Amino acid sequence: MTTTTAKRATKRTTKKSTKPATAAKPARARAHAAKDTSDDAEKPSRRALWSGTLGFGLLQIPVSVHPLERSKEISFHQLDGRDLSPVGYKRYNKTTGDDVPYEEIVRGYEVSKGQYVVVSDDELEAANVEATQSIDIMDFVDPSEIHAAHFERPYLLTPGKRGEKAFAVLLEALESKGRAAIATVVLRQRQHLAAVLVEEGALVLEILRFAHELRPIDATHAKGHALKINAREREMAEALIDDMTVAWDPDKYRDSYRDDVLAMIERKTKTGEAVTATEPETKKPTTDVADLTELLRKSLRRSRDGEATASSKPARKKAG
Repeated sequence: MTTTTAKRATKRTTKKSTKPATAAKPARARAHAAKDTSDDAEKPSRRALWSGTLGFGLLQIPVSVHPLERSKEISFHQLDGRDLSPVGYKRYNKTTGDDVPYEEIVRGYEVSKGQYVVVSDDELEAANVEATQSIDIMDFVDPSEIHAAHFERPYLLTPGKRGEKAFAVLLEALESKGRAAIATVVLRQRQHLAAVLVEEGALVLEILRFAHELRPIDATHAKGHALKINAREREMAEALIDDMTVAWDPDKYRDSYRDDVLAMIERKTKTGEAVTATEPETKKPTTDVADLTELLRKSLRRSRDGEATASSKPARKKAG
């Protein structure tokens, strides 16, 4: 690595492009410029984000990492409000004001004011070649012991060529023992903590947050344990929880705000008219302790009334 003085150095991606930088998503933009990305493929991406080995004892199992997330965000473009032309940005030298060709942009780490260490992609990989090419299992833990706050992003692991047998052995052993493998992996030039878990007969690599990336949870912050509650209040709350408990079905839940925004955009596309915001219903917070028992009683009654209504409806006939 070499140290050099420069006024500007930015992160360089591995894929070259001559296109101008994409505009950032604005807080305000014209509705008809929205793009719905809901038609992404339902299955995990076939294109591997990363390929290397999964270290299990002395075994080095060839694997590939595939994204499991798919973006459902509504993408807006920044437009010039005067003629609705797209707004773009260009890379320029902040000292001279001249445009900078993409191939001339390098990555720099600022060590002091105006002093940068320029680092190439090859140097980043060479800093720890082994770490960039392997998922190293360090421990096995009970997955229920991993706090929910640590989970960040899921990926699918698939076996590489001639690695199917060892991959299957690890998968079945993890499933039999009910364990998760804790490992480290370098993705996008950053090392991550990760858990390898069995989900629906497949191995999932779940990126975890390191402990130093999380603020400590102050159990007394909400003052819940500091307040005394009577047995009746607790019993009613427990009964309400029981009545509202169902089997986990992720397809049941939808991003209703996103659906409403897309519906508004569709209406505006057809009519060309502006949409007037309606005053939202204000939900009064429960601050009066005296109201707690009564509100729990009403909630429980409503929950049970809802179940009775649902059970009294005739079952729908299946199509066909």
